[in-house]
Amino acid sequence: MYAIIATGGKQYKVSEGDTIKVEKLGLSEGDKYTFDQVLMVSDSDVKIGNPTVAGASVEASVVEEGRDKKVIVYKYKRKLGYHKKNGHRQAYTKLTIDKINA
Repeated sequence: MYAIIATGGKQYKVSEGDTIKVEKLGLSEGDKYTFDQVLMVSDSDVKIGNPTVAGASVEASVVEEGRDKKVIVYKYKRKLGYHKKNGHRQAYTKLTIDKINA
């Protein structure tokens, strides 16, 4: 059984027991979170939402909150002496999928 959920402007295909990284949700470690935006559920048959599946939810528990590795952004224009170096670390929440309710 798997489901497709939407959070943080992205879509994730999840099954029970999966661990996923999503955009920061602002929760502490050990908290429970329920995704209500379930776009599709597949067990023995496929249920596709319009835009979401009615009555479906996905329960998850927070493993950790953190920040990813630094990504270097380097801007450069040749022959002008212009260069700018910048770094970015994206915040994330790591979740373990506990249950899919269809």
